[in-house]
Amino acid sequence: MNLNTNCDKTSEKDFALACELSEKTFTHSEMIEMLRNGNLQQKQYAALNLDCLEKEEEGKILIDNLTGCDGKIREAVALKINQLLDADSQAVAPFLYPYPEIFADASIDINANICRLVIDSTAVLRQDTRFKEIYLKKLLGFINETFAEIDKFIFRDKKYVINKQLFKLYWCLESLKLFVGDLEQAELLQILERASKEKEYTIREKVAQILVLTEDERFIPLIEKLEQDENYYVRTALQKKSL
Repeated sequence: MNLNTNCDKTSEKDFALACELSEKTFTHSEMIEMLRNGNLQQKQYAALNLDCLEKEEEGKILIDNLTGCDGKIREAVALKINQLLDADSQAVAPFLYPYPEIFADASIDINANICRLVIDSTAVLRQDTRFKEIYLKKLLGFINETFAEIDKFIFRDKKYVINKQLFKLYWCLESLKLFVGDLEQAELLQILERASKEKEYTIREKVAQILVLTEDERFIPLIEKLEQDENYYVRTALQKKSL
């Protein structure tokens, strides 16, 4: 079997379907139905071209495609949610508030673009108290799970296994920047002290970015430690704190 030939045929078919969709005009309800029951190309097209959410059911249909499906669909949905919130957050956000756990799951997607888009959307949705509480609880669970997994690693573990957990921790810390004022500062300090011990500088850089947002004097020793970090980007991230 020639795998390259099969891939070429699949790509040609996908391109043909995309062209066919782009040549048609669909109503709002038709695009919602494509998001509900369509194939990959239909769902991706509908997500990218949807211009509003008109009721709660439509919010659920859109959110159902943010996790557990093909990456092309997930990224299109993450982008659309971001765009809809940016255009009219007061109209759209109420249809998305019921799904904090899905947003938390999507915040640590294997696709960094999805993580970034979802966290940007979370920055808007966290204004809802219930959303914030549930999202933050799940986020803290992810962080604790990641620390537990990292602590179990031994030198024989494959690099990609370690990197998977570090990637997850990186985006958890990026999300945590949104909730610095919502956490018990002692708990936040414990998380940051643990994360600051990682050899991967991007993790320590995220810690530094969070420390810039803190005011409690208990963080000063950790700030002083990272001000002497061997990595330039970690040290630079703290410069705003000293200004």
